[in-house]
Amino acid sequence: MSATPLSVLTFTTLFPNPARPSHGIFVANRLDKLVASGQVHAHVIAPVPWRPGFLDDPQLGRLDQVPLRRRHRDLAVEHPRYAVIPKIGMRLAPTLLYRAARRSLEGLLRAGHRFDLIDAHYFYPDGVAAVRLAQDFGLPVVVTARGTDLNLIPRYAGPRRQIIWAARNASGLVTVCEALKTELVKLGIPPERVTVLRNGVDLARFHPLDRDAARRQLGLRRRTLLSVGHLIERKGHHHIIEALARLPDTDLLIAGQGPQAEDLAKLALQHHVSDRVRFLGTLDPQRLREAYNAADALVLASSREGWANVLLESMACGTPVVASAVWGTPEVVAGPAAGVLMRSLDAQGVAEAVERLFSQLPQREETRRYAEAFDWEPTTAGQLALFGRVVAQYRDQPSRAA
Repeated sequence: MSATPLSVLTFTTLFPNPARPSHGIFVANRLDKLVASGQVHAHVIAPVPWRPGFLDDPQLGRLDQVPLRRRHRDLAVEHPRYAVIPKIGMRLAPTLLYRAARRSLEGLLRAGHRFDLIDAHYFYPDGVAAVRLAQDFGLPVVVTARGTDLNLIPRYAGPRRQIIWAARNASGLVTVCEALKTELVKLGIPPERVTVLRNGVDLARFHPLDRDAARRQLGLRRRTLLSVGHLIERKGHHHIIEALARLPDTDLLIAGQGPQAEDLAKLALQHHVSDRVRFLGTLDPQRLREAYNAADALVLASSREGWANVLLESMACGTPVVASAVWGTPEVVAGPAAGVLMRSLDAQGVAEAVERLFSQLPQREETRRYAEAFDWEPTTAGQLALFGRVVAQYRDQPSRAA
């Protein structure tokens, strides 16, 4: 790396905003650690959706209250609006996103900002739009794949073509787990072009607390499982609720909000476990840390995950996990101190894995030590090396020789 810090433009729709403070928090955390190295200056363009009021989506929050520019911690953030069009929006999303971001980038350049590289997150539509921006403004671009952008969206022919185009034209490619790298290779991308840089966990934010006090705070009196995530089908909360019928003397806390909230409450009634299920809503990091500490185990029953941050957050608090063996999750839950993987993704698989975990429950100190191997330092070092290499190669291209 040069002694002069790189100036990086981070471009993504996955970034916290006042309406959705936890949205894309993993991108913000990775960027925080990168900037803290002192070797990078960063500015963020994080577009937010716009749609007419009569089509407002309560799941997106009050996006009208998100300012066009603000500061997130120590980062300057632009929030341009891009239109979200029902039914045909998926096909048009890269172009609409590109146009909104282009205006913001032009404004930053007019104001005197200069950038060495675009750091884009999520391949579709964000990565596609980012590669178009990079070509327009003569910048290298690194695109990071994070999950459904490679394990779901390429099933659609149009987006798949655009993802392949973006991958071929990006200066650097990152995936957060080996499983997603495999998906890029299946799309025809040479494996040597893809760098795996996993997410880390903030060990200072997520750490063991006085467990008895945390349990009293939440009123826990017996074995308690915790499920964390948006209340949507692919997060698998329904499997855990159904599993409670097979797990006597076990309670369940669910942290998150989403469109399935009412259906999940009805499901608990249907299976006669509603008295053992409690919905906590969205928790801020402090309250989430308390919940991790209070629970006996975290259960993640997702059908798709790139690299699930909640697993490491729970382990960092000393709480082992039960998780579905999908995508990058086996790379996270890779030892007895971490927890166990489900043998099937259904209620029976959840119940069997929970009982298997509690038959040989690791010490909470062991689980914390396991998580300590996943701090952010290797990821930050990998980013710095990749960004430095990409910028140097881009500047050395013959067409750019002065």
